[in-house]
Amino acid sequence: MATEANTINQTGSQTLLSIFTPCTKKQRQDNFVDYWTFSQNHAGKIYEQDRDLETKRNKREYFEANPVRSKIPLENPDAFFRNYVKLVDDPQTLDQKTLLMTCIYKFARHELNGIRGAWDTLPEVENATVLTDKISRVHLAEEFCHVRFFTEMLHTFHLENIDFPPLGPIETKVYEIFPHFPEAIMSPPAFVTELMGMNFYIQLDEKICEILEGEPEARDRLRDLLHEIMVDECAHIGQRRNFMGPIGVWFSKVMIKPIFKMFTRDIPEIAILFDVNRLVRDAHAFNYSTISRKILDRSWVPSYCQP
Repeated sequence: MATEANTINQTGSQTLLSIFTPCTKKQRQDNFVDYWTFSQNHAGKIYEQDRDLETKRNKREYFEANPVRSKIPLENPDAFFRNYVKLVDDPQTLDQKTLLMTCIYKFARHELNGIRGAWDTLPEVENATVLTDKISRVHLAEEFCHVRFFTEMLHTFHLENIDFPPLGPIETKVYEIFPHFPEAIMSPPAFVTELMGMNFYIQLDEKICEILEGEPEARDRLRDLLHEIMVDECAHIGQRRNFMGPIGVWFSKVMIKPIFKMFTRDIPEIAILFDVNRLVRDAHAFNYSTISRKILDRSWVPSYCQP
């Protein structure tokens, strides 16, 4: 199944450029306008009270109306619920499928806690007067939708009644304060987290194929759900890059390794299942040419990363 997973990293003959490609302030401003046009078409109507989007809701309703459930559920679901908030068992005693599910849960929990505070700092789209506020509002709504897709992944393995409690007091406070930082300070780490997310998803796609090789229906459903997230994440990388000039780009490169290492400490399953050094290398070398045409055709790439 590695060959199938590797299709996520192939775009054919097209050559696209690094996300760190230099660009002018005018180019970045023009790309915000272009991104907003893409975002409106891609997301559809925003449901502010539900923190939801029309196209994502429609897709989620399709998945829910056509459920896929694993024919080989977890051997010991109690092991998942014992370790899904915090890894307490010796990971050597846990099978890879359980570790995969706890990893997905922890990643979704971090994502949800990271966007809750940011949502409250932005005006609703119809009340926003600054284009970047409108863009960021829809961006956050997409992230809430991602958590719902992650939850559906867990449901595929009969893991129901999932909730996402707050993180510890220190992490919660950091997430609360972070959206209030000036844009020049907030943009580099925000960009790096998007970059981290996309490279995590690429390896997650490969790992799903590897671990679920004997469960093609469940494997394909998890990949379909993941690819919905990856289309957005691919666009988010370029959108967040638009906020940064040369200094911000330089600072973001410096932050890649420490942020990635910190995140894997919070989610130890990443270091167990994935190649963390590769995550760091791929982030530094991120190039849209490594993303599949299947993803790119539905996503958005900055003009300065196109030949």
